Amino acid sequence: MRSARPGRPAWLSPKVARTEILSGLVVALALIPEAISFSIIAGVDPRVGLFASFTMAVVIAVVGGRPAMISAATGAIALVIAPLVREHGLSYLIATVILGGLIQVALGALGVARLMRFVPRSVMVGFVNALAILIFMARVPELTGVPWIVYPLVAGALALMVALPRLTRVVPAPLISIIALTALTVGAHLAVPTVGDRGALPSALPVPGLPDVPPTWATLTLIAPYALAFALVGLMESLMTAKLVDDITDTRSGKTRESIGQGIANIVTGVFGGMGGCAMIGQTMINVRNGARTRLSTFCAGAFLMVLCIAFGPLVSRIPMAALVAVMILVSFATFDWHSVAPATLKRMPAGELTVMALTVAVVVSTHNLAIGVVAGSLTAMVIFARRVAHLAEVTAVTDPDGRQVIYAVTGQLFFASSNDLVTQFDYTGDPDQVVIDLSDAHIWDASTVAALDAVQAKYAARGKAVQIIGLNGASAKMHATLSGELTGGH
Repeated sequence: MRSARPGRPAWLSPKVARTEILSGLVVALALIPEAISFSIIAGVDPRVGLFASFTMAVVIAVVGGRPAMISAATGAIALVIAPLVREHGLSYLIATVILGGLIQVALGALGVARLMRFVPRSVMVGFVNALAILIFMARVPELTGVPWIVYPLVAGALALMVALPRLTRVVPAPLISIIALTALTVGAHLAVPTVGDRGALPSALPVPGLPDVPPTWATLTLIAPYALAFALVGLMESLMTAKLVDDITDTRSGKTRESIGQGIANIVTGVFGGMGGCAMIGQTMINVRNGARTRLSTFCAGAFLMVLCIAFGPLVSRIPMAALVAVMILVSFATFDWHSVAPATLKRMPAGELTVMALTVAVVVSTHNLAIGVVAGSLTAMVIFARRVAHLAEVTAVTDPDGRQVIYAVTGQLFFASSNDLVTQFDYTGDPDQVVIDLSDAHIWDASTVAALDAVQAKYAARGKAVQIIGLNGASAKMHATLSGELTGGH
């Protein structure tokens, strides 16, 4: 993280502040059509999505745990709440957003962010690649059924954004591209799709208020399932995005603070009549790729959004969608992990890792839901890992020369998958009367293993043979002592 002086926020440096402010302006311009689009998906007035983007960005800039990450109205949230809006109206949506925010605060306080450690790298790579594909796919409708002039405009904007950074980075290339295309289309009177075609922009700031719903148990039971889904999807996307930004910027963020911050931002958003939201991956990538690293850029994105809508609405409405499409296409290209699909990488990667990555991409792209893809990929990775580890437990037997004792050496990790076959690894009939099971090179992880060892002892006891278990480490000995003989009623 860049810093102005020791003990002072980095954004107080004029150079840093310029980068943060200009990047926030670019993000704000990109947020407007996105927020309007997500409002349409959710079935609400475009102003509801724009208000949500404004309040989410401004609040999360203060209370969030990941600097430079953009939170606003998103497509995933829109899909979750759309059925509720369609059946019960805006007031119930607002109540759901507030309740969802409260749930997020509770989950954050309970440490839900720690679950991120169970997301494997292959899932993360699949998440990033699926994200890039979704960003690109979301732009395809903007390129179909449009005047032919849109295509050279998009190509020109892409060329400008690729070439300009080689000359100067003082002003973000996407901002120059947006200004240049707007000037060209307005000056040449080109009839192309514009931001204004998406819907009317707000003319005043949102005002606080509470939803007009009956405060009854019936209302709570109606909105609770939507609020829970809202909270889980929002946290999943936000935490995954935060981890992605951590990797890109080589910095750490407070995931618990981010979880609680998302909840606070959604509560505030609901009070101001917004549709709720979470981290916006595409806009976050724009922000980070433009060099933003502090909270100032996030705050500016939200503040500029309202300023642009209220003070410069007519001008913003004339921005050609071609310019914003070009920005997002470039973001999509930069986001995709091309190294992960290089032939050399594919040859070296284990089949299980490739399966998890491909499954994550397929589920995300097919459902358009990043949370479902991450859960599916993580569960698949756990199953593959369990199957792999299950084969690492081995049992070898050594009989004393006098034939009065046999020692079984057990090595590996013993849990439900590997210990299921443990009972079959012993010669109950042929072994001598004294049997030793040495677990010095093994570890007991669960009750299934203790039950398996009990079963082994019971089978030997039925034949009048004594079993001694030795070599247990501290944790394994404690679990065995606690559970042995208790799992089957002592029989």
